[in-house]
Amino acid sequence: MSSAAFFDLDKTIIAKSSTLAFAKPLSRAGILSKRAMLKAGIAQAYYSMFGADHDQLEKVRDELGELTKGWDKREIEELVEETVDEVVAPLVFAEALAIIDEHRRAGRRVVVISSSPVEVVAPLGKYLGVDEVIGTRPEIDDDGKYTGRLEFYAYGAGKAEAIREVAERDGLELADCYAYSDSATDAPMLEAVGHPVAVNPDKELEDLANERDWLIVHFERPVTLRTRLAAVPAPVPVISGAAVAGGLAAALTVWVLKARRRASA
Repeated sequence: MSSAAFFDLDKTIIAKSSTLAFAKPLSRAGILSKRAMLKAGIAQAYYSMFGADHDQLEKVRDELGELTKGWDKREIEELVEETVDEVVAPLVFAEALAIIDEHRRAGRRVVVISSSPVEVVAPLGKYLGVDEVIGTRPEIDDDGKYTGRLEFYAYGAGKAEAIREVAERDGLELADCYAYSDSATDAPMLEAVGHPVAVNPDKELEDLANERDWLIVHFERPVTLRTRLAAVPAPVPVISGAAVAGGLAAALTVWVLKARRRASA
Protein backbone atom coordinates (compact mmCIF):
# COMPACT_ATOMS: atom_id res chain seq x y z
CA MET A 1 0.00 0.00 0.00
CA SER A 2 1.40 3.39 -0.99
CA SER A 3 -1.41 5.46 0.50
CA ALA A 4 -3.81 5.49 3.42
CA ALA A 5 -7.02 7.07 4.65
CA PHE A 6 -6.92 8.58 8.14
CA PHE A 7 -10.25 9.04 9.93
CA ASP A 8 -11.04 11.03 13.02
CA LEU A 9 -13.55 9.08 15.12
CA ASP A 10 -16.03 11.28 16.98
CA LYS A 11 -18.69 12.90 14.74
CA THR A 12 -16.78 11.57 11.71
CA ILE A 13 -17.28 7.80 11.92
CA ILE A 14 -19.57 7.72 14.94
CA ALA A 15 -22.24 10.26 15.84
CA LYS A 16 -21.10 11.13 19.36
CA SER A 17 -18.06 11.30 21.62
CA SER A 18 -16.56 7.80 21.86
CA THR A 19 -15.27 8.42 25.37
CA LEU A 20 -18.53 9.86 26.75
CA ALA A 21 -20.50 7.08 25.05
CA PHE A 22 -19.09 4.60 27.60
CA ALA A 23 -20.37 6.55 30.61
CA LYS A 24 -23.32 4.20 31.21
CA PRO A 25 -21.28 0.96 31.23
CA LEU A 26 -18.73 2.60 33.51
CA SER A 27 -21.50 3.68 35.86
CA ARG A 28 -23.06 0.20 35.91
CA ALA A 29 -19.68 -1.29 36.75
CA GLY A 30 -19.38 1.07 39.73
CA ILE A 31 -16.36 2.82 38.22
CA LEU A 32 -18.09 6.11 37.46
CA SER A 33 -20.02 7.97 40.17
CA LYS A 34 -23.56 9.27 39.67
CA ARG A 35 -22.27 12.85 39.77
CA ALA A 36 -19.67 12.11 37.11
CA MET A 37 -22.32 10.29 35.09
CA LEU A 38 -24.54 13.38 35.14
CA LYS A 39 -21.66 15.60 34.03
CA ALA A 40 -20.90 13.15 31.21
CA GLY A 41 -24.52 13.28 30.05
CA ILE A 42 -24.50 17.06 29.97
CA ALA A 43 -21.17 17.09 28.18
CA GLN A 44 -22.44 14.60 25.59
CA ALA A 45 -25.57 16.67 24.89
CA TYR A 46 -23.47 19.81 24.44
CA TYR A 47 -20.97 17.97 22.24
CA SER A 48 -23.71 16.55 20.02
CA MET A 49 -25.17 20.01 19.43
CA PHE A 50 -22.09 22.23 19.26
CA GLY A 51 -18.96 20.07 18.97
CA ALA A 52 -15.84 20.99 20.92
CA ASP A 53 -13.22 23.68 20.40
CA HIS A 54 -9.60 23.76 21.56
CA ASP A 55 -10.29 25.10 25.05
CA GLN A 56 -13.07 22.58 25.67
CA LEU A 57 -10.91 19.65 24.53
CA GLU A 58 -8.08 20.80 26.79
CA LYS A 59 -10.52 21.00 29.70
CA VAL A 60 -11.85 17.51 28.92
CA ARG A 61 -8.30 16.18 28.85
CA ASP A 62 -7.53 17.60 32.28
CA GLU A 63 -10.82 16.45 33.80
CA LEU A 64 -10.51 12.95 32.36
CA GLY A 65 -6.99 12.70 33.72
CA GLU A 66 -8.16 13.57 37.20
CA LEU A 67 -11.26 11.37 36.95
CA THR A 68 -9.43 8.26 35.73
CA LYS A 69 -6.47 8.50 38.10
CA GLY A 70 -6.15 5.15 39.89
CA TRP A 71 -8.39 3.22 37.48
CA ASP A 72 -7.10 -0.20 36.42
CA LYS A 73 -6.09 -0.25 32.75
CA ARG A 74 -6.97 -3.90 32.13
CA GLU A 75 -10.38 -3.52 33.80
CA ILE A 76 -11.23 -0.61 31.51
CA GLU A 77 -10.05 -2.52 28.42
CA GLU A 78 -12.22 -5.50 29.30
CA LEU A 79 -15.28 -3.34 30.01
CA VAL A 80 -14.94 -1.50 26.70
CA GLU A 81 -14.49 -4.73 24.76
CA GLU A 82 -17.57 -6.24 26.41
CA THR A 83 -19.82 -3.24 25.79
CA VAL A 84 -18.58 -1.83 22.46
CA ASP A 85 -21.47 -3.40 20.53
CA GLU A 86 -24.05 -2.05 22.98
CA VAL A 87 -22.56 1.44 22.93
CA VAL A 88 -21.57 2.01 19.32
CA ALA A 89 -23.79 -0.24 17.19
CA PRO A 90 -26.54 2.38 16.61
CA LEU A 91 -24.09 5.28 16.21
CA VAL A 92 -21.97 4.48 13.15
CA PHE A 93 -22.49 6.65 10.08
CA ALA A 94 -23.43 4.56 7.04
CA GLU A 95 -21.68 7.06 4.79
CA ALA A 96 -18.43 6.68 6.74
CA LEU A 97 -18.59 2.90 6.51
CA ALA A 98 -19.18 3.07 2.78
CA ILE A 99 -16.19 5.32 2.22
CA ILE A 100 -13.99 3.17 4.48
CA ASP A 101 -15.00 0.17 2.41
CA GLU A 102 -14.15 1.98 -0.83
CA HIS A 103 -10.70 2.92 0.47
CA ARG A 104 -10.03 -0.68 1.40
CA ARG A 105 -11.18 -1.85 -2.04
CA ALA A 106 -8.78 0.67 -3.57
CA GLY A 107 -5.95 -0.92 -1.58
CA ARG A 108 -5.48 1.90 0.90
CA ARG A 109 -4.64 1.35 4.54
CA VAL A 110 -7.42 2.64 6.84
CA VAL A 111 -6.34 4.24 10.11
CA VAL A 112 -8.56 5.67 12.85
CA ILE A 113 -6.85 8.45 14.79
CA SER A 114 -8.65 9.89 17.80
CA SER A 115 -7.98 11.99 20.87
CA SER A 116 -9.96 9.42 22.88
CA PRO A 117 -7.90 7.00 25.00
CA VAL A 118 -6.40 4.12 23.04
CA GLU A 119 -8.21 1.70 25.39
CA VAL A 120 -11.45 3.02 23.88
CA VAL A 121 -10.24 3.47 20.31
CA ALA A 122 -8.65 0.03 19.90
CA PRO A 123 -11.86 -2.03 20.47
CA LEU A 124 -13.76 0.39 18.24
CA GLY A 125 -11.17 -0.07 15.51
CA LYS A 126 -11.45 -3.84 15.80
CA TYR A 127 -15.23 -3.53 15.70
CA LEU A 128 -15.06 -1.44 12.54
CA GLY A 129 -12.47 -3.67 10.88
CA VAL A 130 -9.86 -0.96 10.24
CA ASP A 131 -6.16 -1.65 9.79
CA GLU A 132 -4.76 0.44 12.63
CA VAL A 133 -5.82 2.80 15.41
CA ILE A 134 -4.00 5.68 17.05
CA GLY A 135 -5.34 7.13 20.28
CA THR A 136 -4.27 9.10 23.30
CA ARG A 137 -1.98 7.02 25.52
CA PRO A 138 -2.50 7.54 29.25
CA GLU A 139 0.49 7.04 31.52
CA ILE A 140 0.34 3.76 33.44
CA ASP A 141 2.15 3.05 36.70
CA ASP A 142 3.88 -0.21 37.68
CA ASP A 143 0.62 -1.59 39.06
CA GLY A 144 -1.26 -1.08 35.79
CA LYS A 145 -3.16 1.97 37.08
CA TYR A 146 -3.70 5.32 35.37
CA THR A 147 -1.56 8.08 36.85
CA GLY A 148 -3.76 10.90 35.53
CA ARG A 149 -1.01 12.02 33.11
CA LEU A 150 -0.54 11.33 29.41
CA GLU A 151 2.29 9.73 27.48
CA PHE A 152 0.88 10.95 24.15
CA TYR A 153 -2.07 13.21 23.37
CA ALA A 154 -3.52 12.45 19.91
CA TYR A 155 -4.74 15.97 19.36
CA GLY A 156 -3.93 18.89 17.05
CA ALA A 157 -0.33 18.79 15.92
CA GLY A 158 0.05 15.43 17.69
CA LYS A 159 -2.27 13.81 15.14
CA ALA A 160 -0.30 15.25 12.23
CA GLU A 161 2.96 13.99 13.72
CA ALA A 162 1.47 10.52 14.20
CA ILE A 163 0.34 10.49 10.56
CA ARG A 164 3.83 11.43 9.37
CA GLU A 165 5.31 8.65 11.51
CA VAL A 166 2.93 6.10 9.98
CA ALA A 167 3.79 7.36 6.50
CA GLU A 168 7.52 7.07 7.13
CA ARG A 169 7.18 3.63 8.70
CA ASP A 170 5.00 2.22 5.91
CA GLY A 171 6.47 4.08 2.96
CA LEU A 172 3.28 6.01 2.26
CA GLU A 173 3.04 9.01 -0.06
CA LEU A 174 1.25 11.65 2.00
CA ALA A 175 0.25 13.48 -1.19
CA ASP A 176 -1.80 10.41 -2.11
CA CYS A 177 -3.35 9.99 1.37
CA TYR A 178 -6.76 11.08 2.62
CA ALA A 179 -7.84 12.51 5.97
CA TYR A 180 -11.34 13.01 7.35
CA SER A 181 -12.40 15.13 10.34
CA ASP A 182 -15.21 17.31 11.65
CA SER A 183 -13.21 19.78 13.73
CA ALA A 184 -10.93 22.74 13.10
CA THR A 185 -8.71 21.39 15.88
CA ASP A 186 -7.73 18.71 13.34
CA ALA A 187 -6.52 21.22 10.75
CA PRO A 188 -2.90 19.98 11.13
CA MET A 189 -4.07 16.42 10.38
CA LEU A 190 -5.95 17.56 7.28
CA GLU A 191 -3.03 19.70 6.11
CA ALA A 192 -0.66 16.72 6.35
CA VAL A 193 -2.26 14.86 3.41
CA GLY A 194 -3.01 15.51 -0.22
CA HIS A 195 -6.75 14.84 0.05
CA PRO A 196 -8.30 16.52 3.12
CA VAL A 197 -12.05 16.08 3.67
CA ALA A 198 -14.16 18.08 6.12
CA VAL A 199 -16.97 15.88 7.51
CA ASN A 200 -19.94 17.54 9.23
CA PRO A 201 -17.55 20.45 9.85
CA ASP A 202 -17.82 22.94 12.66
CA LYS A 203 -18.05 26.58 11.55
CA GLU A 204 -14.33 27.23 11.76
CA LEU A 205 -13.43 24.13 9.76
CA GLU A 206 -16.12 24.87 7.18
CA ASP A 207 -14.67 28.34 6.67
CA LEU A 208 -11.16 26.89 6.38
CA ALA A 209 -12.30 24.20 3.94
CA ASN A 210 -14.02 26.75 1.72
CA GLU A 211 -10.98 29.01 1.84
CA ARG A 212 -8.62 26.18 0.83
CA ASP A 213 -11.05 24.44 -1.52
CA TRP A 214 -11.14 21.25 0.55
CA LEU A 215 -13.92 18.75 0.01
CA ILE A 216 -16.88 19.09 2.39
CA VAL A 217 -19.26 16.16 3.02
CA HIS A 218 -22.15 15.59 5.38
CA PHE A 219 -22.84 12.25 7.05
CA GLU A 220 -26.39 12.02 8.37
CA ARG A 221 -27.37 8.34 8.62
CA PRO A 222 -26.30 6.52 11.81
CA VAL A 223 -26.99 2.83 11.31
CA THR A 224 -27.43 -0.15 13.59
CA LEU A 225 -24.92 -2.91 12.87
CA ARG A 226 -25.59 -5.27 15.77
CA THR A 227 -27.51 -7.81 13.68
CA ARG A 228 -24.71 -8.00 11.13
CA LEU A 229 -21.80 -8.56 13.51
CA ALA A 230 -22.36 -12.26 14.08
CA ALA A 231 -22.17 -12.98 10.37
CA VAL A 232 -19.15 -10.85 9.49
CA PRO A 233 -15.81 -11.72 11.12
CA ALA A 234 -13.21 -9.03 11.81
CA PRO A 235 -11.31 -7.46 10.19
CA VAL A 236 -13.75 -7.43 7.27
CA PRO A 237 -15.63 -4.10 7.37
CA VAL A 238 -19.07 -4.62 8.90
CA ILE A 239 -21.18 -3.24 6.09
CA SER A 240 -23.89 -4.52 3.78
CA GLY A 241 -24.22 -3.89 0.08
CA ALA A 242 -27.21 -1.66 0.72
CA ALA A 243 -25.25 0.43 3.19
CA VAL A 244 -22.39 0.79 0.71
CA ALA A 245 -24.72 1.89 -2.07
CA GLY A 246 -26.70 4.23 0.16
CA GLY A 247 -23.66 5.71 1.82
CA LEU A 248 -21.81 6.33 -1.42
CA ALA A 249 -24.90 7.78 -3.04
CA ALA A 250 -25.31 10.24 -0.19
CA ALA A 251 -21.65 11.19 -0.15
CA LEU A 252 -21.33 11.50 -3.92
CA THR A 253 -24.42 13.68 -4.09
CA VAL A 254 -22.79 16.14 -1.70
CA TRP A 255 -19.52 16.02 -3.62
CA VAL A 256 -21.23 16.71 -6.95
CA LEU A 257 -23.17 19.64 -5.51
CA LYS A 258 -19.97 20.99 -4.00
CA ALA A 259 -18.14 20.70 -7.32
CA ARG A 260 -20.97 22.44 -9.16
CA ARG A 261 -20.94 25.27 -6.66
CA ARG A 262 -17.19 25.76 -7.19
CA ALA A 263 -17.57 25.68 -10.97
CA SER A 264 -20.25 28.36 -10.91
CA ALA A 265 -18.34 30.60 -8.47
